[in-house]
This record gives sequence, structure tokens and C-alpha cells, in this order.
Amino acid sequence: MELSLNYFGMIAEVTNVQQEKLDIDVKTINDLKLMLIEKYPAITKLNYQFAVNQHLVEDSFQLNNGDEIALLPPFAGG
Repeated sequence: MELSLNYFGMIAEVTNVQQEKLDIDVKTINDLKLMLIEKYPAITKLNYQFAVNQHLVEDSFQLNNGDEIALLPPFAGG
């Protein structure tokens, strides 16, 4: 499955990339999270949420080929 990932804020700093495309075998956000922790162990120290196709999602969310995923740090509104 091909996924486009976008990293923001401290997540981009820890991964040293802002965007990447991955061709990986994952079914859910939780599967992706586990793969990312293996690839970028330092992200375990950060708080972040996942958005898929610009909608915040839970760990059980089912991924589809071509999804655009963003890892979003906490943000404050005003």
C-alpha cells in the first residue's frame, strides 16, 4: 500500500523529513504507528495525532492505498 506522510513541527525535526512516500503493508493507523516507531524511535517521546485525508482519526482507523497521512503535534487555538 502506498501512503503519503507529512510530518509537522517537532515530528519533522525528529524524523529529519517533512514528507515521504512509503510502500508498506499496514492496515490501520496503529500498524503504521508501530512501523514509524521502529523507523524513528525518538517519536515515542512526542505527543501527536494522525490525520488521514485531512480528518483526525483514531488508532483503529482502516487505511487505504493512496491515503495522505499527517502527523500533527499539539496545537493551540486563539
